[in-house]
Amino acid sequence: MSLSLSSLNSKLLFFLCVTLLFQNNFSFSTANPTGLTLKVVVDDSPTSPLYRIQNLTIDERIERLINVTNARADYLNLVSNPDAEILPDNIRIPLLRENLWYAAEFKIGSQLHRVKLLMDTGGGLTWTQCQPCPKCFPQKLPIYDPRASQTYATLPCEHRLCKTPGKDLTCVNGVCRYVVNYGGGTSTRGVLSTEAFHFLIDRTNTRPFEAVFGCSDESGNVFFQNTEISGVFGLSFSPDSMAKQFSTETHSRFSYCFAPIVGAVPPPLVLRFGEDIPRFPPGHLQSTMVMRAPAQNNYFYNLQLLDISVDTYRIGFPPSTFQFRSGGAGGCLIDSGALFTFIDSGTIGVNAYERVMQVFTAYYGSKNLKRLERPQGSSFQVCYERPPNYDEFATLTFHFNGADYTVAGKYVNVFKPGVFCVGVLRGPSSTILGAWHQQDKRIIHDDLFGELQFADENCANDV
Repeated sequence: MSLSLSSLNSKLLFFLCVTLLFQNNFSFSTANPTGLTLKVVVDDSPTSPLYRIQNLTIDERIERLINVTNARADYLNLVSNPDAEILPDNIRIPLLRENLWYAAEFKIGSQLHRVKLLMDTGGGLTWTQCQPCPKCFPQKLPIYDPRASQTYATLPCEHRLCKTPGKDLTCVNGVCRYVVNYGGGTSTRGVLSTEAFHFLIDRTNTRPFEAVFGCSDESGNVFFQNTEISGVFGLSFSPDSMAKQFSTETHSRFSYCFAPIVGAVPPPLVLRFGEDIPRFPPGHLQSTMVMRAPAQNNYFYNLQLLDISVDTYRIGFPPSTFQFRSGGAGGCLIDSGALFTFIDSGTIGVNAYERVMQVFTAYYGSKNLKRLERPQGSSFQVCYERPPNYDEFATLTFHFNGADYTVAGKYVNVFKPGVFCVGVLRGPSSTILGAWHQQDKRIIHDDLFGELQFADENCANDV
């Protein structure tokens, strides 16, 4: 089914961000567990982070989403710049779609306090707002109070996670304080702490797992204020991320599968870890190596992008086009926290973004479609009138080292009545594969082997 901007009036969602949002509880398989899983659930209630912009026009709402995505790109570029007892290992965590993002809900502390967090594969530290909180943003759910929990403790300055390279960490009165800046003026700060995170081990029973998290007492300019979301669930390479903290229990593997962002609300989906990740027949999964960026504090899932195709036309970029450049620019990464995809416009020798847009223009020109002038203030450059029943949309393929990642034509574009636009943004300094182009894809992060694996899948069935 085609994505429709008109549907965004009721169903605006990676992230994320895609940043992605989680809801409900963590859960585990009980038989020889070796992983984690979070259910993914859709939520179109007033708790959605985008509910407060329901009175905007379709174009205005899309631009708001693009602004969030641009801020995300600024953050990724900022941190990429070096100058700037036996536990179950098949954890699953519920994910809910909050308009155009997915949300997760679980419980923490001895009082089993309910929290919702944004899933972010580009983020490290998991954090939630904590009482007392003199400079917190308003949230719908009660703010977690560590003073009411018997399992809460602050992290001592001697702890290894208080010495993580590239992090803004300071020792104040014997406790480790942190600052996280996300770009676009969004930031949070607080105390590194430990707490019991309660995961389901079956349909009704939970089990506590100790984890390090950020107890935030000051946050600013967050886009999800006045919702039920109170923080971020980080899944990057960073040592303080949940993916790293649970790596022993989950064999350093986690997976998700995003159902179509616009359209019918899917049943609860899951963020899967370890042995809870589905097994595939030989040859079904493609895989590409995950690269470590030159910057010390770059903990993103960087991929070696070799070339790009539009439909059947392979552009033939020079081999060095998408390599890392000096100052931390360049490269390609996959990120659930960026809703839309960016293609780098600062590549050496050729402007990769402009070249890709030229090929899209040639493709749709050959179909005799009427191109529309770029509306003032619009971030999408290539838009066309859509004739009734037209569905010959070009695919978009990212040719990675050892794998070809093809986005189906219906998911390449952003739609509104009678119009569609190629859903790719101009990247200021890098290429980012966002959540919009991860729809109906099984994505597996395998840190044990340093791989990203993927396959086409009907993600609405991933329950």
